[in-house]
This record gives sequence, C-alpha cells and structure tokens, in this order.
Amino acid sequence: MAAEELPSEFDVVILGTGLAESVVAAAFSRVGQRVLHLDGRSYYAANWASFTFNSLLTWIQQHHEEPQPEELHDWSSLLEEGEELIYLSNSDSASIRNLQVFCFTSEEDEEEEAQSPDAPNTTEEEAAAGDAVKETSETESADSKDEETNQKPEEEEQASQTEGEEPEADQQTFTAAQSQSEPTKKKISYAQLVKEGRRFNIDLVSKLLYSRGSLVDLLIKSNVSRYAEFKNVTRILTYRHGQVEQVPCSRADVFASRQLSVVEKRKLMRFLTSCVEETEEQRAYNGRPYLEFLCDQQLGDNLQHFLLHSIAMVTEDTPTEEGLASTRHFLRCLGRYGNTPFLFPVYGLGEIPQCFCRMCAVFGGIYCLRHSVTCLLVEKETNRCKAVIDSRGQRISCSHFVVEDGFVGADCKRLATPTRFLSRAVLITDGSILPSNSDQQVSMVTVPPIAAGGPTVKMVELCPSTMTCMPGTHLVHLTCQSVGSAFEDLSPVVTRMFRTPQSHDQEKNPSVLWCLYFNMADGSEVKGHDLPSNVFVTFGPDGALSHEHAVTQAESIFKKILPEEDFCPPAPNPEDIIYDGENTSSTGEEEEGGEKEGEEEEVKQEEEAQGEQSLQTEE
Repeated sequence: MAAEELPSEFDVVILGTGLAESVVAAAFSRVGQRVLHLDGRSYYAANWASFTFNSLLTWIQQHHEEPQPEELHDWSSLLEEGEELIYLSNSDSASIRNLQVFCFTSEEDEEEEAQSPDAPNTTEEEAAAGDAVKETSETESADSKDEETNQKPEEEEQASQTEGEEPEADQQTFTAAQSQSEPTKKKISYAQLVKEGRRFNIDLVSKLLYSRGSLVDLLIKSNVSRYAEFKNVTRILTYRHGQVEQVPCSRADVFASRQLSVVEKRKLMRFLTSCVEETEEQRAYNGRPYLEFLCDQQLGDNLQHFLLHSIAMVTEDTPTEEGLASTRHFLRCLGRYGNTPFLFPVYGLGEIPQCFCRMCAVFGGIYCLRHSVTCLLVEKETNRCKAVIDSRGQRISCSHFVVEDGFVGADCKRLATPTRFLSRAVLITDGSILPSNSDQQVSMVTVPPIAAGGPTVKMVELCPSTMTCMPGTHLVHLTCQSVGSAFEDLSPVVTRMFRTPQSHDQEKNPSVLWCLYFNMADGSEVKGHDLPSNVFVTFGPDGALSHEHAVTQAESIFKKILPEEDFCPPAPNPEDIIYDGENTSSTGEEEEGGEKEGEEEEVKQEEEAQGEQSLQTEE
C-alpha cells in the first residue's frame, strides 16, 4: 500500500515482521482491531526470514557494507502541546555480526554462465558474493588463533574465489586439492548453485516444531495451518565416537535398533515408561544433575548418551527436574504425526511468520515493507504514546505500539550485561551425513561438546523434498550458544563431520560445497526499556529448538492489551462464509446467538479436526 494512502489512525501499530510481531498482528486483527504492520526491510520475517541462494548473497553483501549514519529529522513541527519525541533506530544491523563465507566447490563453469545471454543477474550476484568472500577471508586471517585455523586463510582464499580474480597458480592448487575429494561423482559447481538459486530456501534461524508444542497448537486453533505444509522429521541422530548414529526414540525404533542389546532395549523402555509420571524417587533428585540421576538408574553409557543429548537435549549439569520435564515433553510429542516429535515447514521456517501476516491481512491489517517508524509522540502527563511518525513524515495516531527490540534506540535501553549471541552455520553439502535407502530423510542431530567447556551443537539436515535445496544437495543448519565467533565455535564440528579442504581422513563424509558462518543476537535475553506504558517490545529468535519463546511473548502482549479477548480464535474457512449484504457470518455460528451447549462443542471439535487435517504431513 502506498504511504500517501495510509489512514491517520489505528488501534495498534507494529514495527517488525518477526514471528512474535506477526502472531501479535494476526491476533489483534482477528478480533477486530485496526492494525498497521510496518517493516523497514525489503522482506518479511526479520531474523526469522528464509532466502533463496541469490537473495542470501545480497543479504550477506548488505551486512558487509558500512552502515550509513542515521540522519535525525526534526519533526517538532508535528508535536502538539504537552508532547515530546522519542526517536527510534532505523535498523537492527547490530543483531548480526562476524559473517564469513567460504566456497569449496569448483568455479569452472562461471565464465560460461557469465557469457550466457540469459543470465545477467547471475554475474551481479556472483560479484556480490565475491566481495563478501574476500572480506570474510581477510577477517579470518586476522582473527585465527590456533594451528589449524592458522593454516586456513591461504586455503580458504584459494577455495572461496567467486570471480576468478586470483592468479592462475592459486586456482591450480585448489583444483588439485579438490580432485582428491571427487573420485565417485562430479561436484556441483558454484555456477550451478547460483543458476538454481531459486530452489533454495535458506533460514536465518534453525528451529523445529514440536508436534504438541505451543506453535502447532496455535496453528491448529487459529486455522493458520491451512496456509502452510509440513514434513515429519524422520530421524533423530547423534554424533558419538566419531560416528553418526540413529537414536531409537519410539517403541518401534527401540525394538528395531541394532545398536542396542536386548537388555539395553528393556532398560530403555522401562525407563521411558517410568518417566511419564513424576515419582517420589524422581523428586528426591531435584536440584541434582540429570546425568547423576541417569547413572543411578544403571542404564549404561549408550543409553545415558541417548537420553541426555538426543531425547532430553540438555547438558550434563542440567537439574534433574528440567531433564525429566524435557524427556516427558519429547515423549508426549511422539506419534502425533510420525515416529519423531518434530515437524518442519515446507519452504522453510520463514513461511510461518508470513502465514500469520496473511491472516492479519485477511482481517483488514495493512502492510508496508521498506517503511519504518522514525519516532514516537509521547504525552508527557500520562507517559503514553499517542502517535508515531513514519519514515515519510506522516503522523499516525495509535492506542498501542509494538516494536522489535532492534529498532529501540540505545538511549531507551537500561544498562545491562552485554548482548549474548548464537553461533550459526549454514552448509550446502553434496550428500547426507548418514546415507540411507531413502532420499527423503529430514534429520535432527545432536553433537555433544567436542572439547571440555565447549557448546553443544544442534544440527538440522534438510533434503530436497523440503523445498529448501536443489536436487543433489542437502542443506545443513548448525546452531549453538556463542563462546567465540561462529567460525571458531562451529568449524571444528564441520571439519570433523564433513569433507572440507581442512579435513583429514574424511573420504566417506559428504563434501561441503558452500558455507556461511555468522553470529545472531540471542532473543532469550530480555532487557529492560524506558518506554511509554503502551509501548511493548518483542525479542528475536532464541537458542532453543522450539518456538515457545516467540509464542509466549505474543500471547503476553495480547493479554496485556486485551485481557478479555480470546487469543487467535479460529478463522472461518472461506467456503463457510455467507455474504449477506454488508453482514458476514460463518455457517459454524448460529445467527440467533442462542446455541445449545452440545452444538458449541460439536463446532469446536469440527474446527479442531479441520486444523488437524490441514496440518497433516507428508511421510
């Protein structure tokens, strides 16, 4: 919608299109609130976004550019008596840092692609990627500390050429190294990745949906699930003793497992059964490490590893009550849609915020990308935000304002500890870390700390049927809490589990064709703000595997503003809507308003069944 056409008054103005903001927007719009949803970016979902390969290269290039100093316009002419201005930030660029890009595949076809008359955009994107890669190589050579990383700059400089600008000798060196890693099949070239870039949907954040988690429940309840498709995560894997192993988690998996002895299978089933209900024995371990509890159950090293790292997904010093709660949640989610507790949205996680934005728009919400809020107009006497001024200088009145934390100026944030970060890596590989007879495997992998004090790494491997990567490749996401830069935290895992120029004796492992490392601000660190009472701040993705944090934020904000309203009530199906002049009603509702209690229950069950049906996943 054009900026000049914006109405001058709304109930709620929302800045940022991340998951929490999008859910809030849908919830307000659904109950009849007038919603204006803005984002200064050119894409939806903020740090929850999914990009095609070419769009990701552009995003990388933008983050490598020097940020332009913010120009503060004087909007005092729009002030009314008794008002003051609070300026907001124009961008949240500080939430992403330490980007490093490496390309380990052949560039041979690039010249042919560049000369092709139908690929003008390809060369532009390659140029952007080339600049980004060269810059990250320089960064790494300055920051590398240990012996292994000291060897990397020269090799990575050879491996990451995207423009063919380096001397011919360097290219020959890389080609010789590469030829050792492709004895069985021809590698996919960088030019092919760019040419097939639209087949990729690469998420900035890596998460999964618990089948009985709050996000799935909300998708079903609100009927937003009809806007998306989902696939089962088919395998739970772990990395142990230098090998990737499948974790038996369902009853069928346990009895089919060849990794466990008959005695271990019985012990595991007995333990999982005992975890369903809390017992006095379990309560006696409250406050003590979960690993201690597992040891006292005499389960053995194999079962302790599976239960601690891949089922509960906690650390060795996690309190027993938290470990058992995580184990129960895992078990409750089993069997609802498949043999694992997890779902993944087809086309990537960036689809979920857009689904809620779509619902908001259906019920009258107005959307503007590349359009931000410059400042708030605050009434001094009541300390409430009366209006906002957008990036075009228009004054827009509102009753409430919701803003993503990255847009809040530093002068409005209370002093706190330094921001915590997550370390992220995105890999495009030429095969699966655990090949099987099926090419439809979606895998969740837990990698315990490689060194003492190191982070636990969560890895999600996606196959082409998720519509996130081109045929012949897999897309791998790695995430952990930051200790150093993303490259320092995650490259040791990548080197051990995949084949790169720095790997040794990894001939059987899949090769990394292209990879990206970056750090992202951890949204679980809630900070205080000195803002008006009707301004609410949301936070970005956290390090957990689930979406609980974002959904909880959204519901909390909604209940503070409209405590009497239902949060995201079911939306009627289009075929159930009857149009009668200006009045619209759903066939699931009685016009007289005097429905019987039995009929209400029947309608509720029907809506839930429709939500369940729309969330059915592909095997």
